[in-house]
Amino acid sequence: MSDPKEKEKDKPKERTEHKAPEGAEVKETWRGAGGAAIRYSSRGAWTVLREKEKPVAEIYSTSYVAARPADRPVTFIFNGGPGAASAYLHVGALGPRRAQFTADGTVPPPPAKLTRNAESWLAFTDLVFVDPVGTGWSRAIPDAEAAKKAAKSGAKPQEDRGFWGLNKDLKSLGEFMCRWLSEHDRWESPVFVAGESYGGYRAAKLARSLQEGHGIALNGAILISPALEFALLDTSDYDMLPWVDRLPTMAAAATFHGKSGVFERSAPLDKVLRESEAFATGEFTALLAQGASMPADKRSRILARAAKFMGLPPALVARAEGRISLEVFARELLRADGKLCGRYDATITSRDPFPDRDGFTGPDPTLAGIEGVFTSGINKRLRGEIGVKTDREYHLLSYEVNKGWRLDMERHALQSQIGATDDLRYGMALNPHMKVFITHGVYDMVTPYFSTNRIRNLMRLDRTTAANLTVHHFGGGHMFYAWQDSRVAFTKAIRAFYASALPKGKK
Repeated sequence: MSDPKEKEKDKPKERTEHKAPEGAEVKETWRGAGGAAIRYSSRGAWTVLREKEKPVAEIYSTSYVAARPADRPVTFIFNGGPGAASAYLHVGALGPRRAQFTADGTVPPPPAKLTRNAESWLAFTDLVFVDPVGTGWSRAIPDAEAAKKAAKSGAKPQEDRGFWGLNKDLKSLGEFMCRWLSEHDRWESPVFVAGESYGGYRAAKLARSLQEGHGIALNGAILISPALEFALLDTSDYDMLPWVDRLPTMAAAATFHGKSGVFERSAPLDKVLRESEAFATGEFTALLAQGASMPADKRSRILARAAKFMGLPPALVARAEGRISLEVFARELLRADGKLCGRYDATITSRDPFPDRDGFTGPDPTLAGIEGVFTSGINKRLRGEIGVKTDREYHLLSYEVNKGWRLDMERHALQSQIGATDDLRYGMALNPHMKVFITHGVYDMVTPYFSTNRIRNLMRLDRTTAANLTVHHFGGGHMFYAWQDSRVAFTKAIRAFYASALPKGKK
């Protein structure tokens, strides 16, 4: 006799309906630098994600789709954090409208303004800017039973936290992309992903998971200022690589500000980077590896040389044995001038509000300084120009998401290597047609360009696969596209990258 419980278990789940917030859509025209016009639709909408036919989240996205046959590529774009909405790339670099910065990437006086973006990628691809759960206007859908229990206990429901994990994040983005492609009948379109910072980490992981888990084969992946390996973000007195990778960026920053003891301020950037990279991977690496076993006179000589590259007092570098943190460098490089330099773009400075205090206690001019520009810009774009009506606050950068992020995967406590490079290598082997473009701003100390350069040389790619990988850096910092010249050069390089990644007849 069959078990009634087993029958109930095998019964298809009933689909629970959920009404997402109303979106909005407008028709617009974009004109590039050459005057070519593209008619397109701008649509802000929420997509409902489901688990076992039950609605679990509303993902907000803004889509820009050209009014022409669906043979154009479509690019899914996200920022990082974790906890950042897609507004940075949306109104900072890739969308048809962008927030105004000065030519050197500094913030202009308020109020913030939007302007036509002559370098928008809309010229060669449709664009979908995606806000993961907990960012922008994306939210988890409260579970009715859990909400009742939380109400009784006085606790706050934590539905969003269920999506704040490495694998759950990738799964939700993959599901969103599948639903978007189905809704817009774009399964035959070339597909690209582009991500910045942790978003670059996402893009590298998606190069594998989209193919294996969702049946989406990518034509290309663009990794902007990516953090490929987590170990490189967590420094200590007992490692070497993070300190090696940051030294060339510190040397470039010291030269830019006229503080280098090795280079004149007018020295060509290529020369500065080339010579500082050679020192970092040579004598400096030997110093970090050998520690106290290196003869004292040799240690003193190398530390003095490191101090000159970094533009810092020799006694400070010697006391730290060469391991200078981002905060110490940002505070000490321009201390004599009463200024701080940015960790995300070391060329940008601000006054030190507390010059008499120990440690870095002022605002980072490259993160806190831009929040008003992007918050104002994205709200103007979505609410004022596209016409999305919602009383939700747009979460540009959620520190709650960032602090609540967790590793939702089965790993032994001693398995500490967490990164995306293996997934990228796997994805490139799985799909030999996929092209990859990795880029950094050379003045970014948080995700330094030299990490990617060094990792690229360790990927053991055969000649054919290596030809599919482009590594190209630009002047500027983490968001180097804020620099006018870098944004123009970046768009030119990416246009060529798309042309190389598309099948013949779709360029």
